[in-house]
Amino acid sequence: MPDLHGDELHPSYIGMPTYLGSPFAVDAKELKSMKPDIAILGAPVDMGVGNRPGARFGPRAIRQADYWPKPGKAANLYHLNLEVFPLNELNVVDFGDANCPPMSLEKSHEAVENKVTEALDAGAIPIVLGGDHSITWPSATAVAKKYGYGKVGMVHFDAHADTRDSSYGDVLIGHGSPMRRLIDSGAIPGKNFIQIGLRGPWPGPVDLEWMKKQEIRWHLMTEIEEKGFDKVLEMAVSEALDGPDLLYVSVDVDVMDPAYAPGTGTPEPGGISSLELIRAIRKIVLNKGMVGMDVVEVSPIYDQPGDITAQAAHRCIYEAISALAKKKSM
Repeated sequence: MPDLHGDELHPSYIGMPTYLGSPFAVDAKELKSMKPDIAILGAPVDMGVGNRPGARFGPRAIRQADYWPKPGKAANLYHLNLEVFPLNELNVVDFGDANCPPMSLEKSHEAVENKVTEALDAGAIPIVLGGDHSITWPSATAVAKKYGYGKVGMVHFDAHADTRDSSYGDVLIGHGSPMRRLIDSGAIPGKNFIQIGLRGPWPGPVDLEWMKKQEIRWHLMTEIEEKGFDKVLEMAVSEALDGPDLLYVSVDVDVMDPAYAPGTGTPEPGGISSLELIRAIRKIVLNKGMVGMDVVEVSPIYDQPGDITAQAAHRCIYEAISALAKKKSM
């Protein structure tokens, strides 16, 4: 049980299920008045998937995926590895969900970009709970508009490259294409878009050729097996920041082996463990910081046994917050 103190504690299943029991901001004005360091926001979208749907329920599942008692006033959640009380160092506010209409992927993306922009305008680092991976396009676009196109690099954990020009005909904005759209727009430079964990039957030669022309760099699972995860991670972060000073982290939970993340739309055997992913996020953010993050493709209906995918996604976010807190306290 974490070391919690406060005037009053409540079980995790009582009250509004905000992330870590953090205070809730109902709109942009209230968020700004709360002076947040970090804004948690949901992107309940899954119209962009090509296989198993259900990621629209991901934000709620991620918020609820802990057993930690919630405080009446202040949360002294402790991070054992980093030796920090993250919620004492940082003001984390749950900004609710973008208003994503379930009949329109285009309007949902617009809502996500607007919501992330409001979080940035309030001075917060946005952490977006997906939703399918198509939401990275509007989310990272909002971050790039804030800091300048070409000023932000990205580390992308995924089994799939998500760089298709289109999927299933002329669908240009599904979850197989967000990184193509980001790079085509100039929001993220190709040479600073770095992928970790690719495996399986795709991308094929045509997409790989396009990726090479954009100077995208990627690290297959076979490279991780040969060189070790820590070495590959070090290379990836250096490549992402080869020019830019700022970092966006995008995590598709299917980068993990299905043994650790069964609750996702496109599971691919042979991935990394939840331990490796959590350690990687902690290391990246502690050493380099971040200006935005998303964790996507949690599909709760397939998350058996025991909601382990949602729990892993929850801990990815907690690691990032804790690393930022430690960085601030050093």
